[in-house]
Amino acid sequence: MQSVWLSGAEWLAVLRIGLGLWWLESWRHKDKKGWFERGTGIAWAADVAGKHRWPLVKGGFEKVVRPRPRLMAYVVVYAELALGLGLVLGFLTPVALVGGLLLNLLYLVLMIHDWAEQGQNAMMALISLTALFAMAWQTWSLDAAIGLFL
Repeated sequence: MQSVWLSGAEWLAVLRIGLGLWWLESWRHKDKKGWFERGTGIAWAADVAGKHRWPLVKGGFEKVVRPRPRLMAYVVVYAELALGLGLVLGFLTPVALVGGLLLNLLYLVLMIHDWAEQGQNAMMALISLTALFAMAWQTWSLDAAIGLFL
């Protein structure tokens, strides 16, 4: 593959790292005190799920998230941190890409009525798919350095 400035594999690494930085920014700007102590993030999600047009979303939220709001707040917040670090460092990259794709799809379904949110989640999901199928962990990654996922 011919490319300007960097090789194709290096551009894929740039894409992977950029996606990781996007996840880290999502983690950084969260009001962690609000999420963990006051439950603001899960309360917001409960409100969205409660008004959702798909009964499956409301029912799934009621069964999985509502009974354990504190745990789910930690799962969401620290999943974003783990995804960001994994992608930036290129460590367990396929796992991070699949995890990020699933989280973006979950956000996409939850926010199906909010087109402002849809753009971000759709782009992040598309980047995850591209990086996953192009094996973006082959360059500038700890995975490549230690011989994982060859």
